[in-house]
Amino acid sequence: MSEGSLCTPPSRREARRESRRDAILEVAEQYFREHGYAGTTMSGIACELGGSKGTLWNYFPCKELLFGAVLDRATAAFREELSVTLNPDGPVEAALGKFCAQFLAKITAPESITLHRLVVGEAARFPEMGRIFYERAPLRTQELLAGYIAAVMEQGQLRQDDPLCAAQYLIALCMARSHQKLLAGVKECLGADEIKPEVSAALDIFLRAYR
Repeated sequence: MSEGSLCTPPSRREARRESRRDAILEVAEQYFREHGYAGTTMSGIACELGGSKGTLWNYFPCKELLFGAVLDRATAAFREELSVTLNPDGPVEAALGKFCAQFLAKITAPESITLHRLVVGEAARFPEMGRIFYERAPLRTQELLAGYIAAVMEQGQLRQDDPLCAAQYLIALCMARSHQKLLAGVKECLGADEIKPEVSAALDIFLRAYR
């Protein structure tokens, strides 16, 4: 394959299809948030879109695939940001500090709390929904962080250990102080001025354990 072919822009038909797919996902995301997983139907989303159910099925044959695609779309930009942050060529404390701040801001945002409540409330009845959420959101973040931690462990910036376990511990430390309060409605929001001390505390504990 030539270099030029790699840069070929999508055809009008492909661009229209991608635009239509994105529009479907935008409507579906809002529908899932408002109606929950159980209350969401393909027919309901098709009605919101103003098209036929068959058109929706051409893109997503079932609700499970649609929910997974909604999660992918909702988290793609965030994962790209984290990938840039987690650069093993720089100091580990700076990279992990920025990661923790970005992560905590994301998971405590109102839309993230709403989604988390939806999953927790319905996972027992719809285990496939819980599995899709875990694999497409928390696990991917854990694996992304674990890849970085493995690299800095090889460099000697952190002591050798299981990178995935280390990633899970750091994420748990980030969530330890405020996340459950937000889920339970005990706390309304996490202000920007509150994120810094929570990140500092989580990172201090983590680095004491892994340096």
